[in-house]
Amino acid sequence: MGSERLEMRKRQMQVHQEAAASVLQPPHRMGNTPTNASNACCFCWCCCCSCSCLTVRSEDETVQRGNFERRTDGTSNCEESPKPTLEDARSWTVSFEKLMKSAAGRGCFRQFLRTEFSEENMMFWLACEELKKETNKTVVEEKVRQIYEDFISILSPKEVSLDSRVRDVINRNMLEPTSHTFDDAQQQIYTLMQRDSYPRFINSSAYTDLVKSLEELPPTKP
Repeated sequence: MGSERLEMRKRQMQVHQEAAASVLQPPHRMGNTPTNASNACCFCWCCCCSCSCLTVRSEDETVQRGNFERRTDGTSNCEESPKPTLEDARSWTVSFEKLMKSAAGRGCFRQFLRTEFSEENMMFWLACEELKKETNKTVVEEKVRQIYEDFISILSPKEVSLDSRVRDVINRNMLEPTSHTFDDAQQQIYTLMQRDSYPRFINSSAYTDLVKSLEELPPTKP
């Protein structure tokens, strides 16, 4: 496993160095940074290198990143998400698609993922959904870079599990980032949640208790 990560990191760094001078340059660079080859890492968007430029970010970029993370953080638990109706909660057993289309369903499912230490899957999926709504090229490039750092970089504590094919697709897409840069990765994570975590959620005590509590609510007056 360690050798695979090392090899993957080498491939990523090679792609990064080739594209660094023209792709995803941070909107705010500190000082008059030279643009010669020796400082190419200052344009790195994946945090794979250890140069000092990665330890310093402009105040504006830090604020922008904080706002973005709060938005992609989304709903953290059932209590903070919209309250589901009994009909809504029961529909989640029909299909994973029904669950993901429900704001309350996504909130409750995300809380369950947190107990399994896989909440980053939902966070990544939500971030990709938000990215696809963006049309401003500059904002798209910034969000793409942040999503990569948060969920794709092998150095991130929130790295999602993707196979080598999808990672290669992402690295190619990063040369010309768009709002659909992570489509293949998002679909793979969606499928992973559908096949792995969703069945356990539907059979969990958390879901059973939720439905029971909704059944015990007094009927609403017409």
